[in-house]
Amino acid sequence: QVQVVESGGGLVQPGGSLRLSCAASGSISSRNVMGWYRQPPGKQRELVADITTFGHTNYADSVKGRFTISRDNAKNTVYLQMNSLKPEDTAVYYCYIYTTDTFWGQGTQVTVSS
Repeated sequence: QVQVVESGGGLVQPGGSLRLSCAASGSISSRNVMGWYRQPPGKQRELVADITTFGHTNYADSVKGRFTISRDNAKNTVYLQMNSLKPEDTAVYYCYIYTTDTFWGQGTQVTVSS
């Protein structure tokens, strides 16, 4: 089994920054993909960004140039640095890891509001 725990959400003003962290533990393949999805209020869950163990990244068009995903393979930890935040970034952010299966965290709320 794999456990996924996120941290770092909160309330921030438009134009501000937040950093999300996510740690995975348990039976994890040395080759895996970690990433973030988000679910805005009343909308479907959508991909934000993901990163492989080799460092290959993928971003949603809506966050390119503002968000940066990175990871520490030794710690099975992924980070999402979010800059120039907009009200439309408000959502519950979910971390996941794809190893032998897909495992999800419980989600962390990000609210961008003045």
